[in-house]
Amino acid sequence: MSAAAPTLHTAPTPAPRSGAQLLVSTLERLGVEVVFGYPGGAIMPVYDALTGSSLKHILVRHEQGAAFAADAWARVTGKPGVCLATSGPGATNLVTGIANAMMDSVPLVCITGNVSTAVMGTDAFQEIDILGVTLPIVKHSWIVRDPADIPAVIEEAFHVARSGRPGPVLVDLPKDIQVGLTADVFGFNYPNDVTPLDHGAVAAAEAMIRTAERPLIYIGGGVKIAGAVEALRDFADRTGIPSVSTLNALGSVRTDAPGFLGMLGMHGTRAANEAVQDSDLLIVLGARFDDRATGKLGEFAPHARVIHFDIDPAEVGKLRPAHVAVIGPMREGIEALAARMAPTPLAIDPWVIRCASGACRHAFRYDAPGEGVYAPALLNELSLAAGDDFIAACDVGQHQMWVAQHCAFSRPQAHLSSGGLGAMGYGLPAGLGAKMANPSAHVVTVSGDGSFMMNIQELATLRRYGIALKIVLLDNSSLGLVRQWQELFFNQNYSEVDLSDNPDFVAVAQAFGIEAFRIDRREDVSAGIQRLLAAPGPCLAHVLIDPKANVWPLVPPGRNNAEMMHGTMNFEGEI
Repeated sequence: MSAAAPTLHTAPTPAPRSGAQLLVSTLERLGVEVVFGYPGGAIMPVYDALTGSSLKHILVRHEQGAAFAADAWARVTGKPGVCLATSGPGATNLVTGIANAMMDSVPLVCITGNVSTAVMGTDAFQEIDILGVTLPIVKHSWIVRDPADIPAVIEEAFHVARSGRPGPVLVDLPKDIQVGLTADVFGFNYPNDVTPLDHGAVAAAEAMIRTAERPLIYIGGGVKIAGAVEALRDFADRTGIPSVSTLNALGSVRTDAPGFLGMLGMHGTRAANEAVQDSDLLIVLGARFDDRATGKLGEFAPHARVIHFDIDPAEVGKLRPAHVAVIGPMREGIEALAARMAPTPLAIDPWVIRCASGACRHAFRYDAPGEGVYAPALLNELSLAAGDDFIAACDVGQHQMWVAQHCAFSRPQAHLSSGGLGAMGYGLPAGLGAKMANPSAHVVTVSGDGSFMMNIQELATLRRYGIALKIVLLDNSSLGLVRQWQELFFNQNYSEVDLSDNPDFVAVAQAFGIEAFRIDRREDVSAGIQRLLAAPGPCLAHVLIDPKANVWPLVPPGRNNAEMMHGTMNFEGEI
């Protein structure tokens, strides 16, 4: 009797799934928790697939809000933020947020729907070549032509967004690709694209530091992005070298740390700018010599040699030649440099004392005369009251500069600001995203009456999801920073900056279901701060400030950072 033929067990053929289903399952597999978006016709299959998934979708009230909220989520968590939009106006409404992420090196994955491939190029309803529109402001972009490619494309998109110098990416999904079925799924093979550290350059950096008499650490936003904050702090502690920071790097060194002189540049501290101009060596960590930081470039740090650490070789030598360039992983580079510096202390005590003396001599004062609210004093008190749990999400204008000058930050994730793009309207959706990323933190959006109106609709998003964001709205009934420049540089020709017809912001917030109150006297500031921070849900403090108040100090355009302007009463130790 012959033996029975063996039974062959074959793996079952996977049931076909739609491109939209593959997108959602891939996002889940990659650990995405939250997506911010707004539905529409060309992205509708994806929204259909979202139902029942583990993804928490936040329905913003404008696609720009989705991009800004995802941007802040990424800055706080270190993970790529994700936003969704439909074709046409939905996609173009993302553009400002994408540009913002590109200029500040924020990992952002933007997913847009588009018209079906059969009608692409025919000016179909809500058809926009969003790939072409965004080409200059993304690290990379894809238009998917086969549903089976979606998992690999999404995996690659996340890899590109967060690797090297992070930034935004765009994935465009035609509608027929979203609904098309496929059983074939292809993965993405991650390349080994990490640039090895050049230890010879590190040794050269050490030698240059040891010959310097007035070295200074110039901290850029790349330190936070590289996860090199602790390495930086250890290096600063070991060497005793004083430090200054760009806007986007605030908090990398605690603002109360010994040797930290504050922000440099146009609205930087006098102590920071004087130290930069007097230094003989700049140790530049993940900064790009932005014009707002350097002032007149040809006269910036005129006596200083430059050591430049960066992951992006395109930034090294772009604006200021580097005597030593350390290209590669920044955390590893700083740690290697600190280890080499450890055995022998630096002989820079006179320089350290000189910098400390400047910081003391030019320290800000908060005893401004009058009974009205002094915005710098309020912001300083707010940050101290919130403590190490404080996160500021700033809009753009005078209030943004006051936050940078006067708030205390314990970590770089505590300061969220549209640095490179300077996008008004960032603060409210960014605060929303930051509070979702860190619910236990005291997240405060600091806005001005001009910026606040640009994305005021996101108050509805706060209310819908019970997001306990706190808002400080500094109201001077004008576009304050533009008004200040018109006062100083345009012969007081105040053109189109009057916002005296603002709505009653307390009533507006209450109409959205948000607790709100007003502060218009200095004596009410402390109680107002406590009420704001203690509120169980979202809350807005409408703060009336002097319409004529200016941000000081100020480096005028075309001048070097030593040529700072000051007000009649500058409250930096000199009246």
